[in-house]
Amino acid sequence: MKLKNEYHLYSRRENMIPYQISVSELKRKLDADDPLYLIDCREPSEYEIARIEGAELIPMNSTREYLESIKEMAKDRTTVVYCHHGVRSMTVVNWLRHNGVENAQSMEGGIEAWSILVDPNVPRY
Repeated sequence: MKLKNEYHLYSRRENMIPYQISVSELKRKLDADDPLYLIDCREPSEYEIARIEGAELIPMNSTREYLESIKEMAKDRTTVVYCHHGVRSMTVVNWLRHNGVENAQSMEGGIEAWSILVDPNVPRY
């Protein structure tokens, strides 16, 4: 019986969406018009400097008050959260997953990696 339960837990982990998505994988999904919900969890001043078009600005400290609208927007699509380097977005993704947004992912390396590896027209700061 114990083996069956361990297998069940392992199987569940196998089907989980990874906590992070690379910038190249995100670019591929955007180019393929995959259904995505992009959240920029940086501050408004950072958003003004550099952003990915189509991303919604929800600063990290505002995530709690937007939870219900995030859940609604996240239905039937992957939710990708990004920040400057990937630390704040991982914190937000962990919190979102704990609060029912199981398809949330953090963009690995943040907008900095996006600018370097995908779109050099996005300013670095």
